[in-house]
Amino acid sequence: MYGPLDMVTLTGEKVDVHIMTQPPSGEWLHLDTLVTNSSGRVSYTIPETHRLGVGVYPIKMVVRGDHTFADSYITVLPRGTEFVVFSIDGSFAASVSIMGSDPKVRAGAVDVVRHWQDLGYLIIYVTGRPDMQKQRVVAWLAQHNFPHGVVSFCDGLVHDPLRHKANFLKLLISELHLRAHAAYGSTKDVAVYNSISLSPMHIYIVGRPTKKLQQQCQFITDGYAAHLAQLKYNHRARPARNTATRMALRKGSFGLPGQSDFLRSRNHLLRTISAQPSGPSHRHDRTQTQMDSEQRGQRSMSVAASCWGRAMAGRLEPGAATGPK
Repeated sequence: MYGPLDMVTLTGEKVDVHIMTQPPSGEWLHLDTLVTNSSGRVSYTIPETHRLGVGVYPIKMVVRGDHTFADSYITVLPRGTEFVVFSIDGSFAASVSIMGSDPKVRAGAVDVVRHWQDLGYLIIYVTGRPDMQKQRVVAWLAQHNFPHGVVSFCDGLVHDPLRHKANFLKLLISELHLRAHAAYGSTKDVAVYNSISLSPMHIYIVGRPTKKLQQQCQFITDGYAAHLAQLKYNHRARPARNTATRMALRKGSFGLPGQSDFLRSRNHLLRTISAQPSGPSHRHDRTQTQMDSEQRGQRSMSVAASCWGRAMAGRLEPGAATGPK
């Protein structure tokens, strides 16, 4: 789709599907050429001859007609992979809407997510927002240096976004055999996490405690910094058990330096999957952990946001290659 609101559907267009087989700097493999349907979608099943091992693989879909492209990622995980899920609006944004210019991030939120990533868990971000907001939301995660993870959006506008979240998590558990270890969100998300049989001791809710929910979750009342200290002190955040997953999911954050060339487009905040501010003036609230991560120079592109839903196409700049290199 095209446009700042991702509303102009591309129908009946040929799209070349490419995958990087050996990330982060491997060769691009052309899988197939598909034609978009009336809703601008394409669907493709990777054949057995190109079966992928455990890892995270960049996907680039290039429209032949005008060389615009959409980026996404496919994540291959072993059975039993443990994950920690965060509801984006309920867990991170201290203001009401991510549609604003730069909603304030709750203090210490990034450090909590990175703590779980360091322990080897797959990070999953869920939201009830429609997939037309994908680029704006992921750019916001990149701007604040959130750790890489799978991002799930609703398939367009839905009447019951909480049910969508629950169904998505149930799919991960029943069909993909993943295991939920902990979950974060607002009071609205308690029912979602209860539906996947997660222990109340591992459901962490940001908001004012209520008697009705006291037995169903743990309220974070003193902020994320105090919560993180409790996790470390009480040893309630054990390392993930699946060592194969820990080896495949390399540590990193959205929008690290070095990704701009791979995701080059004219409107980097609206039309790329991962945007990173370069000037120091954009980084007022960086935590010490974020600065340490930047100093280490972690520039891996192999672990990035695996996104469900439509990706807004970005136009290649003049002089850029017509397809992936």
